Amino acid sequence: MEAVTNGQLTKDGYPWLLKENAPRMLIEALKLYGVKEKVGSENNPEILAWAKETGLKQYNADSIPWCGLFVALIAKRAGKPLPKKPLWARDWAKWGEACEPELGCILVFERGTGGHVGLYVGEDLECYHVLGGNQSDMVRVSRLKKDRLLAARNLYLIGKPKNVRKVWLKPTGEVSNNEA
Repeated sequence: MEAVTNGQLTKDGYPWLLKENAPRMLIEALKLYGVKEKVGSENNPEILAWAKETGLKQYNADSIPWCGLFVALIAKRAGKPLPKKPLWARDWAKWGEACEPELGCILVFERGTGGHVGLYVGEDLECYHVLGGNQSDMVRVSRLKKDRLLAARNLYLIGKPKNVRKVWLKPTGEVSNNEA
């Protein structure tokens, strides 16, 4: 990982993730920590390249919600299949198998009539700490209220890694109410 990513993870309060022997999707997600969409009508070419890499030709601007695109990319890079409509966050609620929220699993949240999807990195009493794309227009960890959770899913092709577990964290950082 680049020094910028290391510094940003430390600044955001998650430096321990750099030493974690995490599930593969979480490792792939951490490599993209800090990627931001462009403001206005411009697009970040890196985010558009993710659409090409995943074969999602209908995605053509980073102003379109891209949390599902981000999860599709890390799933593909981790060698996992994609759901039928990976850009639609709520479609991830049908992916893999239902599980308890734990390190590296996919969490799907209610967001109006739409949804939001990201990866569990921990929790406090009120919120899940979620690593995802399109969180304040970037890849980062945000706190999302537990009562918004629709589904927790995982898919282990070889077996569940030994360190997959609940991670209890301090309730620091503002709570996200509308990821975009």
